[in-house]
Amino acid sequence: MLDDPGDHSLTGEMLPAPFLRWFADKGWQPRAHQLELLARAERGESTLLIAPTGAGKTLAGFLPSLTDLVRRGRRKPGEAFTGVHTLYISPLKALAVDIERNLTKPVEEMGLAISIENRTGDTPAAKRQRQKLNPPDILLTTPEQVALLIANGEAERFFRDLQFVIFDELHSLVTSKRGHLLSLGLARLRRHAPDLRTIGLSATVADPPELQRFLVGQDYGEIREAGLVTVEGGARPVITILKTEDRIPWSGHGARYAMSELYETLKDFQTTLIFVNTRSQAEMLFQELWTINDDNLPIALHHGSLDVSQRRKVEAAMAENRLRAVVATSTLDLGIDWGDVDLVVHVGAPKGASRLAQRIGRSNHRMDEPSRAILVPANRFEVMECQAALDANYIGAQDTPDMGEGALDVLAQHVLGMACAAPFAADDLYYEVTSAAPYAALDRDTFDRIVDFVATGGYALKTYERYAKIRLNKDGLWRISNPTIAQQYRMNLGTIVESPMLNVRLVKRNKLGTIGRGGMTLGKVEEYFLEQLSQGDTFLFSGKVLRFEGIRENECLVSNAFSQDPKIPSYAGGKFPLSTYLADQVRAMLDDPERRRSLPDQVRDWLELQRDKSKLPKRGELLIETFPRGKRFFLVAYPFEGRLAHQTLGMLLTRRLERLGGKPLGFVATDYSLAIWGLEDLGARIAGGGLDLADLFDEDMLGDDLEAWLDESWMLKRTFRTCAVIAGLIEKRHPGKEKSGRQVTVSADLIYDVLRSHEPDHILLKATRQDAARGLLDIARLADMLARIKGHITHMRLEHVSPLAVPVMLEIGRETVVGEAHEDVLAEAAEDLIAEALG
Repeated sequence: MLDDPGDHSLTGEMLPAPFLRWFADKGWQPRAHQLELLARAERGESTLLIAPTGAGKTLAGFLPSLTDLVRRGRRKPGEAFTGVHTLYISPLKALAVDIERNLTKPVEEMGLAISIENRTGDTPAAKRQRQKLNPPDILLTTPEQVALLIANGEAERFFRDLQFVIFDELHSLVTSKRGHLLSLGLARLRRHAPDLRTIGLSATVADPPELQRFLVGQDYGEIREAGLVTVEGGARPVITILKTEDRIPWSGHGARYAMSELYETLKDFQTTLIFVNTRSQAEMLFQELWTINDDNLPIALHHGSLDVSQRRKVEAAMAENRLRAVVATSTLDLGIDWGDVDLVVHVGAPKGASRLAQRIGRSNHRMDEPSRAILVPANRFEVMECQAALDANYIGAQDTPDMGEGALDVLAQHVLGMACAAPFAADDLYYEVTSAAPYAALDRDTFDRIVDFVATGGYALKTYERYAKIRLNKDGLWRISNPTIAQQYRMNLGTIVESPMLNVRLVKRNKLGTIGRGGMTLGKVEEYFLEQLSQGDTFLFSGKVLRFEGIRENECLVSNAFSQDPKIPSYAGGKFPLSTYLADQVRAMLDDPERRRSLPDQVRDWLELQRDKSKLPKRGELLIETFPRGKRFFLVAYPFEGRLAHQTLGMLLTRRLERLGGKPLGFVATDYSLAIWGLEDLGARIAGGGLDLADLFDEDMLGDDLEAWLDESWMLKRTFRTCAVIAGLIEKRHPGKEKSGRQVTVSADLIYDVLRSHEPDHILLKATRQDAARGLLDIARLADMLARIKGHITHMRLEHVSPLAVPVMLEIGRETVVGEAHEDVLAEAAEDLIAEALG
């Protein structure tokens, strides 16, 4: 709860005169939590503020900084260099730009002599260089820019006057490798400015103590936490699931059935934000709406692959209320202060209760007015997931992932960065690193192995000079081997390793059919997708149907197409795993007739059919169905643990079935279920006792079976590539050139094979396995599931496909169809399966 901030008559003593006049002119009063945060900062405390959307978090976060700057006074001409006073760190470039706009306005209205600038990857190099020489009072930036600044030789001078670091949307910053790099950066900032105060701002927090630890330095196992201010209240959001007379598909991801109703809804509201989970969904949805936009409503598209100038145009138009709707991915789901957005639509299931709460908060940025949201499930399983997320929102349930143990590849990158800044002593850097919350439990041996890796590349690579990036001098300090190392570090810094991307340039074809040079840049597309295309193929990007003309150097050349039937880019990025909390709630809904009554009639009827034809899975059990179809036999399991865990489970089960003579041919996974098919009648073997399901799903599959599969699969190579790039073992960018995705992959594969053969305990292989277990494989979640279902497996031997199995069966056909356009392609197959399931 919010601590009592004391006598509000002291407001005049706490706030300088310009602030009092500004509040009075607006007819406002400072809120209690804003004054509380100010009072704590003035006592030298760091604080986490948890407050609902519209509660004035941003103003609360900046108030201590602004008042301190006013008291400090205007810099005098000729005064000695003054470093940056306040760092504001956001997870998104768009958020930093938006905050600059929203913060500059009150500063100008109060007539304060305070300079505010942003610094992101989109900031011109000349401006970034000027900021180092003449820093603004308040710098709005991103984690990557912080890492660049602290790795500079002038970092100590630049940060010596730093008083505040403000973290916006802290919950989304700390749960990834970006957060781990940021925690190490914060540890270095505390060294440059020991009296530094931190302020964390967040609306959705599952574990407040974890964020409180992130904000302050840890000390040799002693747990330290920042203070906590929690603001209760805020109008309860109004969330509904789209009501439709159309038939909700049993499978699919596009929600095309709902487009006409969605379009009619847009006409009833002034400004709507439409969120989807992937870039390909954003492109498809934008195109669908544009096709039926008979009223010429101004509708825009916003996602991370679009060119920065196009994103900025959309953001500016949004801020000026010139748009009726924006179709967006996660690029707009954090903190953007669109006060005039009066509806949020979420197409597809949100995959997490906290993510839904975050996105809903983009509507009606006023604490006393309800945010409004409509959920549009793409299929019948998603109806249940949407209902579970809606219920979670009303009871305030949170399911943000935890901070996790600090990643070792990130630590390697940071060690090199600190050597670029200045020579370091290993003892000092170890003490500093373990003051960062994610690395508080890091043992000295692992730290020393990381330092040795940066110095030599490891035992198997130490004969190659290019891996020797730092060296130990006679004075006991580690230094970079030569100045070019620092340049390379700056070019390759960061933890976001996406699929290789190529610029998409729109060119014109002349009458002879040849392609000219020049033309506007539309954004970037993954290289692997473009490699699948032949000249003349069409695809959808930036809201346009484009004709692929070819690849020239690092650019994809396209021209305008006249086809309205494109192949849709199947982007790799942006897919979210189903949260553990929502998965459990869907299982609970299936097991509870009362909760099922809240579902739409056609979904409830679907579940009743399942109960009649087979059975509904209970919350604590694993339902297994077996049935023949065509010349194959199928085993379908319903763990409801998310696609990642199910894919790992599918790999391990097929290996076991091969050993047992089950003759599996393949498997496919969704967020909700897993289907394995083969030539052997598994139902008959289970019924006859020849196959024991308890043995098949035993927890020991996470031992030798997992190890054997990992040794043979491409999974670890893919993960190693990412770790190698982050750790600096493989440098993608060089002065004047950049390695292609293929070149990086070839380099990574060669090094991986060498290390596995000659140094299997290499520290980067250890990091790779940790990454795979936590991310791509979801091992911990799979282990929990196998423990939960022990002794609770139910087998239903059926004569044909069940209603609940239809969605995952349709995924089998999808695998051979490129992109998202297959919903129409597979409509006939869907009808056949549904008819079969209905008996």
